[in-house]
Amino acid sequence: MKLLTENYLKQTQRWPQEGRHIMAQYDAESIVVYQAYRPEIGNFASENNYLGGAFSLGRMSWIKPNFLWMMYRSGWGTKEGQEIILAVRIKGTGFDTILSQAVASTYWDHLYSSHEEWQRAGKASDVRLQWDPDHGPQGDKLDRRAIQLGLRGKTLANYARDWVINIEDISDYVADQRELVKRGALDQLETPKEEIYPVSEENASKIGLIHLQ
Repeated sequence: MKLLTENYLKQTQRWPQEGRHIMAQYDAESIVVYQAYRPEIGNFASENNYLGGAFSLGRMSWIKPNFLWMMYRSGWGTKEGQEIILAVRIKGTGFDTILSQAVASTYWDHLYSSHEEWQRAGKASDVRLQWDPDHGPQGDKLDRRAIQLGLRGKTLANYARDWVINIEDISDYVADQRELVKRGALDQLETPKEEIYPVSEENASKIGLIHLQ
């Protein structure tokens, strides 16, 4: 497996405990995001290194840079249609482009003068964003917020193929860690090494990390 991992409890000592943060594994050129699919889609993606085949470009597709948020939503890969967990490494420039296009799924008055302006922005954008409560390995809700980004249109097409560096099926790794969680052995749990992703001031305002004055 290409993902870098680290002991979960060790990581929690340096992670922020509250607030909005993009927690992710990244380097100077790339960032890892996660998706969960049924085998027909997930197997094609990992074998061909792009999202195609039964994958639909006509529907919004949600990506999550935070591993444990993906585990919460997929039930650690046990929910129907989410059995294959993909670690999708994409270009950092692509991810920053996604952030620059994001429109929140709820109205923010610091960015839009009216609900109508916000609705028009949403219709014109290929990217939706949501901040939801992050969760621990056993499903416990945290004070920290996790981001998920919904992609459609040209942005989804770019993500599915042009921005992909590598797609890895990490379902076996997820299953191994799931068993540790079931046993309550969090001291042995190894999760992808994640840090706070750096965001430009312009994008930080756009995605709700800071407010415009």
